[in-house]
Amino acid sequence: MLVWKEEYAIGVESIDNQHKHLFEIGNSIYELLENYVLEDKYDRIINVLNDLREYTKYHFQSEEDYMIEIMYSGYFKQKVEHEDFIDKIEEIQLQDLDENQEKHIRELLLFVFNWILEHILQRDKLITA
Repeated sequence: MLVWKEEYAIGVESIDNQHKHLFEIGNSIYELLENYVLEDKYDRIINVLNDLREYTKYHFQSEEDYMIEIMYSGYFKQKVEHEDFIDKIEEIQLQDLDENQEKHIRELLLFVFNWILEHILQRDKLITA
């Protein structure tokens, strides 16, 4: 489970709030993985993936707009990383996901948690440094 810490804040309230929401989405994946009562999680996985996909597109656009506004020199590198994230989510094969739900939820969880923490701490912090 991801817990927001103030050290993750980059100092731009709107972006920090969006990052907090990404933590919430990541935690919903975690909760789905930990739900041992629900046998078929396919529909919920699809809902989380759609939420993740749509919210990250919104968040990345907001972040990129801010970077353009402040003329951040790392804009293009960030944009490529954002596109890579979206591509990774888009590449998930729903048929494969349905066949081995737990494995794919675990992989998605690790990908999202690692990416969120690494990206925020190593890339987004540089925006306001």
